[in-house]
Amino acid sequence: MSVRVNRRAVLAALLLAGTATAAAPVLPDVAGLHALWGDEAMVVRGESSFVVGHHAPAELLGDLARRADVAGRRVAAVLGGRVRPVVLVPASTPEAAGLAGVASVDGLAAVADGGRVIVVPEFFARLTPTGRDVVLTHELTHVAAGTGGLPIWLHEGFADYVAYRDAGLPLRVAAAELAAEVRAGRVPRRLPGPADFALQGDGARLARAYQEAWLACRFLAGHRGERTLVRLYREAQEGGADRALAALGLSTGTLTERWRAYMLDQLA
Repeated sequence: MSVRVNRRAVLAALLLAGTATAAAPVLPDVAGLHALWGDEAMVVRGESSFVVGHHAPAELLGDLARRADVAGRRVAAVLGGRVRPVVLVPASTPEAAGLAGVASVDGLAAVADGGRVIVVPEFFARLTPTGRDVVLTHELTHVAAGTGGLPIWLHEGFADYVAYRDAGLPLRVAAAELAAEVRAGRVPRRLPGPADFALQGDGARLARAYQEAWLACRFLAGHRGERTLVRLYREAQEGGADRALAALGLSTGTLTERWRAYMLDQLA
């Protein structure tokens, strides 16, 4: 494809403007949606998902419902409980930005907003089938788990951990940009922060930031267990990341050292 879509930059514009509190996915008000899109709205129900499109092909909506069902099961497998995905498919990129309440969603395949996932058709269509599943699962993780009160490396890394957990992609493929840096002897020295996730910055740096965050969470799940990672996430939301890490006998500095060693082991 001629225009590269950053699959993992899904929520950065919203998150950097101010993270949202956890929002439980709920079925939208169908009457309200019809008030928004009138008779042009088309509704497709999956096994557990609810997809609403505006001037969207029925084939696309059906495919999204199936993929959203899969994404919901993947998120529930990590978080527990039942996840009922709500996906909106606007007619255009500007309409997607309006629904999300942001100035632009250019280059984004989807955004999470208000307990729902908003697909940006122009960019979503450019993803591979696996990329579409990863994006939907990543976004749905944000919706189901919430992001409030968390450092960006944790909520973005956790969303990618869930998204890639069952995606079937080799680590060095999914983290290709970071792997190249590590093999060249340039191992990151700190966990990624907000500036590293800036959409207007270096695209390669943005990709590596997501990969770095993902590997931090992947390391924690691999060495402490997935349930411990989920507990850390929840406790960090309630009392802060430093306190949650301390409960595991870790500091940010200690985690950083072990994460750097893990990247060398996995990617060098």
